Amino acid sequence: MSAVENRTGTIAIVDDHEAVRLGLRAALADAGYTVVAEAAGVGELLGKLRAKPAEVVVLDLSLGDGTSVTENVRAVLATGSAVLVHSIADRVGLVREALAAGAAGVIPKSAPLADVLAAIGAVSRGEVLNNLEWASAIEADHDFARAQLGRRERDVLHLYASGLPLKLVAAQLGIAHSTAREYLDRIRHKYVEVGRPAPTKVDLLRRAVEDGILPGLDAEGGDARG
Repeated sequence: MSAVENRTGTIAIVDDHEAVRLGLRAALADAGYTVVAEAAGVGELLGKLRAKPAEVVVLDLSLGDGTSVTENVRAVLATGSAVLVHSIADRVGLVREALAAGAAGVIPKSAPLADVLAAIGAVSRGEVLNNLEWASAIEADHDFARAQLGRRERDVLHLYASGLPLKLVAAQLGIAHSTAREYLDRIRHKYVEVGRPAPTKVDLLRRAVEDGILPGLDAEGGDARG
């Protein structure tokens, strides 16, 4: 998708560098987005979002106000906005923390502007962002907690996160619908135990991609499954 196409969507920006905020705001406006708020910190942003909600908040990974990545991501998610973290790509531990807290994805600050806009567009459409910059970083981080799913649980997650209704998942695996539901509940519980909750189907898709159970989606929402 071209970065110059007109789009609709409400965006907010959190970055403690004013030049970054101003540059991103101008680029978003040129691309057809509405920037409803910008702030140097999440606390400041929350008050603004009460008046003008945002579909997506572009969040600096490491703010200089002493707040943690987890608390910032969770505070923004509580407003109903999705979170796209704007990151220095080599901060693998913080990237992992942001994703575990529920961020839809991470786009490096070194990425071309067109890629940043494409990532924002994907997140605003409710898609799971899985670009190579953070996916490879997570793969190289051996501390990233993976839920220990059994073979049948992985089968259920693969089919369900691919888009099948649970009833069809059960039919394809030759198990009762109630059994498939039990597997799904168990999968969600295991992800909660490792600090990576997945309450929705989109969250389960994200976890399946992160753990290599499903191939990823590119930054424009394209399917890499072939």
